[in-house]
Amino acid sequence: MPVPQAEDWRAIAAEFQERRNFPNCVGAIDGKHVVIQAPANSGSLYFNYKSTHSLVLLAVVDAQYLFRVVDVGGFGRSSDSGSLRNSAFGESLRDGSLQLPPDTVIPGAERLGLLPHVFVGDEAFPLLDNLLRPFPGRQITRERRMYNYRLSRARLVVECAFGILSSRWRMFRHAITTSPEEDDGKEITHTCRGVHG
Repeated sequence: MPVPQAEDWRAIAAEFQERRNFPNCVGAIDGKHVVIQAPANSGSLYFNYKSTHSLVLLAVVDAQYLFRVVDVGGFGRSSDSGSLRNSAFGESLRDGSLQLPPDTVIPGAERLGLLPHVFVGDEAFPLLDNLLRPFPGRQITRERRMYNYRLSRARLVVECAFGILSSRWRMFRHAITTSPEEDDGKEITHTCRGVHG
């Protein structure tokens, strides 16, 4: 799946503005733990906070529930933040090579000046120049509560996309047998062997 280019990011941002009323948003990001049968001799690498074994499916979704970036294979013990940090997408986000559109002024908020195009995620993700997350805590100002609400509306598309994925491909509802293997580049890859259910 090719990573979107500058024109694609602009079109995605326009959709988020129109459908979710969140300007300069180029995608909603989240991780999904895909339950697997524990690979032999894997120790706790795949053991997650839900007390199952899993691989992490990290995805960026547009305003129409379409997957635009997918990274599969993070160890289950990794958090969403760790999965992002260890992914090629996360590296591109940090080094600025995603070809995001240039910073723009948001209509109605000209006093804020130029603002970057951003991805939206939940509190499991770090706050970066191009990655927004909600303000933490319960005792926050009305303005911050409104921001959290708007960000949540934009971010919900990725939750819905994962729901649609699990509904359409029921294999995601049961443990998948997988085996980590090394390829020629000495990287661990994951090969699906079958479905239990």
